[in-house]
Amino acid sequence: MNLISIRDLSPGEVEAILDRADELKARRCDPSARSILAGKSLAAIFEKPSTRTRVSLEVAMADLGGHALYLSTKDLQLGRGETIADTARVLSRFVHAIAARVYDHKTVEELGRYAEVPVINALSDLEHPCQILADLMTVRERFGRLAGLKVAWVGDGNNVCNSTILAAAMMGMEMAVAAPPGYEPDRKILDLAESLGGRTAVLADPLEAVRGAEVVSTDTWVSMGDEAEAAKRLGAFRRYQVNSDLLRHAKEDAIVLHCLPAHRGHEITDEVMDGPQSAILDQSENRLHSVKAVLERLLV
Repeated sequence: MNLISIRDLSPGEVEAILDRADELKARRCDPSARSILAGKSLAAIFEKPSTRTRVSLEVAMADLGGHALYLSTKDLQLGRGETIADTARVLSRFVHAIAARVYDHKTVEELGRYAEVPVINALSDLEHPCQILADLMTVRERFGRLAGLKVAWVGDGNNVCNSTILAAAMMGMEMAVAAPPGYEPDRKILDLAESLGGRTAVLADPLEAVRGAEVVSTDTWVSMGDEAEAAKRLGAFRRYQVNSDLLRHAKEDAIVLHCLPAHRGHEITDEVMDGPQSAILDQSENRLHSVKAVLERLLV
């Protein structure tokens, strides 16, 4: 089994992973957890640098008794022209799973096609399933449920937005996306969410999107690989900042999510990010616990 898309899991499997993540979080210091993945190894391939993805994968494997190898493309023959297929086949003879944080979604799909061990999408340009599991865990911690909640995404219709749309459709959540023209979510993702029974409103007005929302989520306006468009993007997204004025249109008990890193003063203000409605640090921590549950599910 691979985790290339959040759609590789059924709603029941998502709930089971979240249940297990809650258990692992509660018993973080339980030494018996170190036997869960004893003797297991994870190859973690990084085309893009990371803080949360790298640390969560390495600490998760260590906490569960396994071992993670950090592999940048400079450390692999991929950087000298070896095919993705050959890399997948060879790594499968050495390790028990492969995680890949890549630019092109096709790269992680090809790894999944040729590897003989589970492959985890640790971020691609299309989806970020590991992030959305942490987000769902955080939302469920705060509200005790997922179904029936409204999630408002404000900003770029990027990979995290795509996974949020799919997860919302799967888990019975209402979804509204506010994005400037030209930066809307992937059309195929929207169509897939609709086929799953999802309700996704794509709007130009961020006030309308957050109205009545329990969850308000955002991300950087300039992702890795978009740096050449920075000036253009900063201009296009100026109206899409998550600030206290915007948050007043959400429900009184709404929480704010940001997958980080944040560009304070751009997509989110200090007042909101450090304020009482922010669940961002819990969300970040939950990357660890949720990926532990994923690794256990795929490797045991």
